Amino acid sequence: MSVHLTAQDYALEGSRRPLAALYSRNARAVIARGLLATRSSNWLVMVSGFFEPVLYLVSMGVGLGALVGSVEGPNGEPISYAAYIAPALLAVSAMNGAVYDSTWNVFFKMNFAKLYQGMLYTSLGPLDVAIGEIFLALLRGAMYATGFTAVMALMGLITTPVALLMIPASVVIAFGFASFGMGITSFMKTFQQMEWVNFVMLPMFLFSATFYPLSVYPQGVQWFIQALPLWHGVELLRQISIASFTPAAAVHLSYFLVMIAVGMLLTTLRLRKLFLK
Repeated sequence: MSVHLTAQDYALEGSRRPLAALYSRNARAVIARGLLATRSSNWLVMVSGFFEPVLYLVSMGVGLGALVGSVEGPNGEPISYAAYIAPALLAVSAMNGAVYDSTWNVFFKMNFAKLYQGMLYTSLGPLDVAIGEIFLALLRGAMYATGFTAVMALMGLITTPVALLMIPASVVIAFGFASFGMGITSFMKTFQQMEWVNFVMLPMFLFSATFYPLSVYPQGVQWFIQALPLWHGVELLRQISIASFTPAAAVHLSYFLVMIAVGMLLTTLRLRKLFLK
């Protein structure tokens, strides 16, 4: 027996499920497709992105650290230079994994492979696509964070079990960058415009108190740095790494929760505007 739905039936269903046009609860289909594509062609790219912060840690933490000696940690006590920059580079690792997956990868799928158009012609909604793609970016960020934490442990830079909380904290950091990165990428149309991603990430990497304390910069520069998301990630992971927390830790975490909410909303609305006209 066949069932024929009328326009009134669709209207009634839409009134019962007002979010049905945005979310069909099938983000797992997007995730499954992404994992299959990664296994077949993109795994080498994912692995290569892990080594950049590790090389920085070895070269600067060990090499330069021998010249620098001890520096002041988050609690005011002296720590080795390697222990000082390692949590910062972990935040960088989480950022890199999430940003590259949610920008360049999304840019190709959106503008060349036309993948999202095909997905949204099915029962999938823009929120399904956003959740699926951001989950894949989070998975990459989590892999980088776990691997980098293991490297820190091998180098003797993990001195408290609390430091293992840096892994879930790194996932939160990656979530913020991934959700916001995908939303921003939806405005990009050319490779030249995508170069702005590197233009923003490189200064943020160098100036977010990654290698030097915030106090070395002039006051005006300090205010600018404290507005950057990576600085909040760096400071949060530094406090976790030595289990020394201040009220500022809640501020750093709240920064990323707001970033996640704004990024998810922006991504969903942009996908709907672009492909569900």
